[in-house]
Amino acid sequence: MTDIITEQATAAASGAAATEQFRAKQRVEAADADTRRVDTLVTELLTAAHEIIRRHKVTYAEYDALKSWLIQVGEDGEWPLFLDVWLEHVVEEVASESRQGSKGTIEGPYYVPGSPRLPAEATLPMREGEAGTPLLFQGQVTGVDGTPLSGATVEIWHADADGYYSQFAPDLPEWNLRGTVMADEQGHFKIHTVEPAPYQIPTDGSCGKLIAAAGWHAWRPAHLHLKVSAPGHQLITTQLYFKGGSHVSDDIASAVKPELILDPVPVADGTGREVTYDFVLDKA
Repeated sequence: MTDIITEQATAAASGAAATEQFRAKQRVEAADADTRRVDTLVTELLTAAHEIIRRHKVTYAEYDALKSWLIQVGEDGEWPLFLDVWLEHVVEEVASESRQGSKGTIEGPYYVPGSPRLPAEATLPMREGEAGTPLLFQGQVTGVDGTPLSGATVEIWHADADGYYSQFAPDLPEWNLRGTVMADEQGHFKIHTVEPAPYQIPTDGSCGKLIAAAGWHAWRPAHLHLKVSAPGHQLITTQLYFKGGSHVSDDIASAVKPELILDPVPVADGTGREVTYDFVLDKA
């Protein structure tokens, strides 16, 4: 199965899926633009680009190469990937700078809403014999004052042991390793899953060409994605990483924060690892 997925999980296919998910999200969340805000932001962006061209004496050959690459990003459907990898971490930093409680980080391009609702202790949907080290991820959702949050939800999704996400690679069940866990009355949850693998962002499309041209690597460390919410409190979107994992210190998406690193321990019966991580939500 690994060889089949590696062959067919192309940048074009995953890019098209990410683009469609983003367009569906925008149809729900679309808002009118503030003309003065657009004027300010676009003017400053263009001014910064003008300064880069002057400072580095950009040639017409380089300018034409840029135009060609920008066109190709759109044709490959990789704008969500490009923006989420290289810009979103700064947008998230600004958006959450006044929020108290747990740290957030980027959503990334592989989120899909509507995952199966599961009880407070649950096993994520997975294939029979799903590869990977079994992981028990557990904790509690509270407010900043320590009050347990009844009705909290813990939405979780992550890559499999080969580094692929369901709905963005072929031959994976639709909701593989995705679920929305309903915490109990005290905000507790226990999620049985498997540890994900580090993975490269797609490198056969436009983003891969940029990475190769700049001499960068394309790797993201292994991580769990989460959206945690409760009535009357701010939703937090985050990712949790694994201590000692590959590329925790040089994530291509610059999304790792010290507060987001897990340190799982072996379970007593030796069948996997477990870790406890609590979420603290600020009031809305």
